[in-house]
Amino acid sequence: MDIQESIMNNWLTLYFYITLLSAIGFVVMGWDKNRAENRRGRTSENQLILIALLGGSAGIAFGMLIFKHKTSKKKFYIGIPGIYVLQWAVLFGILYYAL
Repeated sequence: MDIQESIMNNWLTLYFYITLLSAIGFVVMGWDKNRAENRRGRTSENQLILIALLGGSAGIAFGMLIFKHKTSKKKFYIGIPGIYVLQWAVLFGILYYAL
């Protein structure tokens, strides 16, 4: 099997992985916002960044907009969109060179 076949065979798996991580990121942002308002235990910023780096950047970004959470933090309002763009650039680069 060559790399082109491998990418096409695993495309659906990648789609579900990114969708799942984005959903998790969105839920965690909402959960953390709720915990912040109630002054309870929080999700660390590093954990939120890790979720974004692992593929959940769309969910984290959407959670920032919907819940208005972490929008004043520079590493979030610059970092999360940056991670999102970088992930798409890598994906398109892989597709461009593989296909």
